[in-house]
Amino acid sequence: MKKVIFSLALGTFGLGMAEFGIMGVLTELARDVGISIPAAGHMISFYAFGVVLGAPIIALFSNRFSLKHILLFLVTLCVIGNAIFTLSSSYFMLAVGRLVSGFPHGAFFGVGAIILSKLARPGKVTAAVAGMISGMTVANLIGIPVGTWLSQEFSWRYTFLLIAVFNIAVIVSVAFWVPNISDEAKGKLREQFHFLKNPAPWLIFSATMFGNAGVFAWFSYVKPYMMYISGFSEALMTFIMMLVGLGMVLGNLLSGRLSGRYTPLRIAVITDFVIVLALLLLFAFGGIKAASLTFAFICCAGLFALSAPLQILLLQNAKGGELMGAAGGQIAFNLGSAIGAYCGGMMLTLGFAYNYVTLPAALLSFSAMSSLLLYGRLKRGVQQQVAPAT
Repeated sequence: MKKVIFSLALGTFGLGMAEFGIMGVLTELARDVGISIPAAGHMISFYAFGVVLGAPIIALFSNRFSLKHILLFLVTLCVIGNAIFTLSSSYFMLAVGRLVSGFPHGAFFGVGAIILSKLARPGKVTAAVAGMISGMTVANLIGIPVGTWLSQEFSWRYTFLLIAVFNIAVIVSVAFWVPNISDEAKGKLREQFHFLKNPAPWLIFSATMFGNAGVFAWFSYVKPYMMYISGFSEALMTFIMMLVGLGMVLGNLLSGRLSGRYTPLRIAVITDFVIVLALLLLFAFGGIKAASLTFAFICCAGLFALSAPLQILLLQNAKGGELMGAAGGQIAFNLGSAIGAYCGGMMLTLGFAYNYVTLPAALLSFSAMSSLLLYGRLKRGVQQQVAPAT
């Protein structure tokens, strides 16, 4: 069981490197290929669109193959996509590489969760899934700073070559450590969509999308922001990426600790409110190095502090369609990445300075908080209607 979890964690580590590693190489990519930084930022959006397309397509064909074979196919796509991106010089082929490498992202998490739910003992499934997801947090703490350093010292291509090679190792681990099992829950695909008739899951999807979009509108351009607004040298970016990666790890841990004391809704609403404040303070005080580091840490901690409570809220409101709800959460999360990167890039295209990307970011995060408040109001209304009847 430990080998299975470790193998899946290696997979999410590679996915985290591919998804977030682009932020640390944005300036080198733009300079090498001869495109603007906002155009380079579109590579974040192409990856996210790949996720949005991939999750439902894989779900439609998943009943034809064993879960292990699907997993092997998904990781092979990771190798191919990152290899294409590494070797490309045209904008079109770079976009193709990002689309292909993003395609397996959401499906990998879904298939991995199904495998662990079949193998883990009762009561241990959540811990097993958390172990799988830990690979992504470690990627933000260690992998992405390493990728940033490789980009600065050699080339951004070395970063994505490393990701492609790493995923070959993931294929080997899946082949040897993941058992060949199938998903026996077939023929009920239509029933898994019934929960979408209610407004509650849509409000949570909205909160997931806007919450991620808010942080990504700024985080997509964290490197030029830190260099041109806060005044940090390019050599320090590796350490800055490690700092924000640590924020993501600690935010995830803090959210888990608080879940025993507060409801998921309260944790998510307060987290979104803190992110809004941090983004506005990044706009106002980004020129002060200590302030920019502090608020950057808070934003990235908030991004992963939202993950667990939003997933719990989705599970609570996707009865009979939990797997589709989880896939929908991944789609919303990555659609938010695309929207955020586009909105931040739009400010740069209009000629504003890099600190102005925090303004649409704050508005998007405020929209996420508003969606959760509407969800809370909806739930209270339902409870009040049920109470007199009982």
